[in-house]
Order: sequence, then structure tokens, then C-alpha cells
Amino acid sequence: MNIAIIPARGGSKRIKNKNIKEFAGKPIIYYSIAAALESGLFDKVIVSTDSDSIATVAEECGATVPFRRPEELSDDHTPTAPVLLHAIEWAIDKGMDVQNGCCIYPTAPFVRYTDLQKGLELLQKNNAHSTFSVTSFPFPIQRALKINDRGYTEMFWPEHENTRSQDLPEAYHDAGQFYWVNCAKFCKNPQLYSSETLPVILPRNLVQDIDTLEDWETAETKFEILKKRDR
Repeated sequence: MNIAIIPARGGSKRIKNKNIKEFAGKPIIYYSIAAALESGLFDKVIVSTDSDSIATVAEECGATVPFRRPEELSDDHTPTAPVLLHAIEWAIDKGMDVQNGCCIYPTAPFVRYTDLQKGLELLQKNNAHSTFSVTSFPFPIQRALKINDRGYTEMFWPEHENTRSQDLPEAYHDAGQFYWVNCAKFCKNPQLYSSETLPVILPRNLVQDIDTLEDWETAETKFEILKKRDR
């Protein structure tokens, strides 16, 4: 069986109630839950949270919240991998034959069920450890600049000052939407990235970090534009 795990901790500081704050008319976690349900890939869509408020909203959106996340996995510094491992081990302890798990972030309103399907297909076809969403940098990272101790600019890689952009390899970054894992492999090596991790490449217009209120407003504007375009 496949399970979706949406990690939604309470107590967000930069954006209050971030995981259930209204985004384009719905709690932002709704979009992650809806994509998981719409994909038809999952036997269970579980929200891992320490918050009763988030649990209530998640259940109203169609997810299940069968446990409260332990306090030691609910602080500002807890990475994603141990939260995902906790949920997978919980399911296994309950007698579920969990083969694949998918972590979907709760603040990923641009996540599409078709991309979730691609991630699972890649995972199974290649017997991979994990797959995850990535997108390309809009500018060659080899031409990146830094400001030195004297306040002047200099290149990180000055050897590429005159290299043509088209001659530089494209670079990618985590799109912050989802991670599929082979549960047997992940339980042995509980890392999101390994030497057996494959990418699901997303277009840049479907990727937006939401860490500040400015990010939130940008994402909401982009979301509304895309919604009108796709009608």
C-alpha cells in the first residue's frame, strides 16, 4: 500500500498559523490534501501534527489524523526525514503493509496530482530509494556573485566569467513540494536524498517558497493567475 504523509507542525513563527492560514479562499493545507486524494495513489492520506487546530482542519479537508506527533519531533529544528520515518513506522506498527510513502508539504498549493503520479512511476520503475520535485535555477549558478569582506563583489567561480551560459550545465534545486520513498529502503537509510534519488522536474512557474508574508502574497497572486489561465 501507499500512504501520503503531510507534516504540519503547529506554532509557526514567521507566518502565524501558516499551515491552515487561508490561501485563495481555502486553508493552504487543503491543496496538498486535495492533490493526494485526487491522485488516487494513496490508501491513506495522513497528516502528522502536534496541533489540535491543524488536526481539525485537516480532517475537514478529507485527511486522517490518527496520532499526535511527539513533542521531540515538533520543534523548529526538526528536519523532515525523522517526521516521515515516524509516520511510516507508526503505520508498520499498526500492521499496514506500507510499500511506498510520499511526504507532501502542507504549504505546497501548486502541487499537482500528475506530478505525484510521475514520482511514484519513477520510484517503482527504477526501484529507487526516493524521488522528489525539483526545478531549474533561472540563472547559471556558475556565474553567481558574492560580496566580500570589503564590500566589493566577486564571483564564486571566476573561471566561468567568460563562459557562455549555454555552455554551462543546468542546475536544479529542491522545489519543496513532495518526496516519494521506498519504505523498506528509507527505513534502513532514513535520508530524503541518496545516491538512488531521482528528480521530478517541475516548471519554474509552479514553484514558490512560502517563508514570509511577502512570499505568501506572491504565491497567492501567481496561484490566481494560473487558475484563470487554466480555466
